[in-house]
Amino acid sequence: MKFVQNTAFYILVFLSFIQCKQEAKKESIISFSKNKIQYAKGFEIYKHKGFSIVKITNPWPEAAASFTYILQEKNGIIPDSLKQFSIIQIPIKSIVVTSTTHIPALELLGVENTLVGFPNTDYISSFKTRKLIDAGKVREVGVNENLNTEVLIDMKPDVIVSFGLNNSNPTLDNLQKSGLKVMLNGDWTEQSPLGKAEWIKFFGALYGLDSKANAIFSEIEKEYNTTLALAKKATSKPTVLCGAMYQEQWYVPQGESWASLFLKDAQSNYLWAETKGTGSLSVPFETILEKAQNADFWIAPGDFSSLKQMSDSNPHYDQFTSFKNKKVYSYALNKGAKGGIIYFEWSPTRPDWVLKDLIKIFHPELLPNHKLYFFQKLE
Repeated sequence: MKFVQNTAFYILVFLSFIQCKQEAKKESIISFSKNKIQYAKGFEIYKHKGFSIVKITNPWPEAAASFTYILQEKNGIIPDSLKQFSIIQIPIKSIVVTSTTHIPALELLGVENTLVGFPNTDYISSFKTRKLIDAGKVREVGVNENLNTEVLIDMKPDVIVSFGLNNSNPTLDNLQKSGLKVMLNGDWTEQSPLGKAEWIKFFGALYGLDSKANAIFSEIEKEYNTTLALAKKATSKPTVLCGAMYQEQWYVPQGESWASLFLKDAQSNYLWAETKGTGSLSVPFETILEKAQNADFWIAPGDFSSLKQMSDSNPHYDQFTSFKNKKVYSYALNKGAKGGIIYFEWSPTRPDWVLKDLIKIFHPELLPNHKLYFFQKLE
């Protein structure tokens, strides 16, 4: 079915170009670039003279639906066959985003001043954007599950970038019926580190800053791959435990997940790397203790900020060798002014920083001058 849908889409695009050629009557050959997204699986961008086509192919996990948006440049001619899709005038001048993972892309592109609304601004940690919030330039727009329709209609942003957990999005539907432009962003569904980071090109397209977005991503890609090559010089692979207890169960990242891939790339032996799936795996404490009691490192033990806090929460934690040896590292210590965790906001866009942190932890001799950015050792 997906093959049929994709084939129909490409035929539609091809026919639209023919029609555009007939309408314009200026070119004998229509200039059209192929999708150049390399790592991300959830979106595609096609450039054409006067407009771009952005297709969100995986808005949520295992989605059967896809969403197509037309980004129209000034004086760009949109073929009739594409007018059924949402048309957004670019470059946009104002935006509402709904995930903190969208903030780094705006800042790296230098367009954070266009942010006019966000649901629960206390979650945002980035210094540049917090200054805008403190200055009253970014309005509260409710919560993701129930965005404030009245406030958003009053604001009239050029576009609202949101996300969907499934095909039922009544709030977003109401916003679109009110004439507002809504785009779904599926960056959170990506599993490869560089796949998540590549979504900066999505935002670059909205601002007509494709070249800048490509350059930023190319630098991130270069840093990640250079660090990846360095990691392969490691002479050992320390064993690693992840996660912590929650309501009588221990949750660890599954072996095909984003977090697990980082541990693999950092040349460690993550003890649940062979499991299938991209989410979290619920494991009984006894199984964790049997398999990981002697693990060399313990990474991301929930939101704890100290070893004492961990042992106070669960005295069984001190049975683990990594705990006894104080080789427990958390991302929860590096927080913004309002308590938001920097890792959640920036790690999807800067996977190179995550990888460098993990290599510094597992193989410090390979990066002697690197200062940990996301992870900190619990004392």
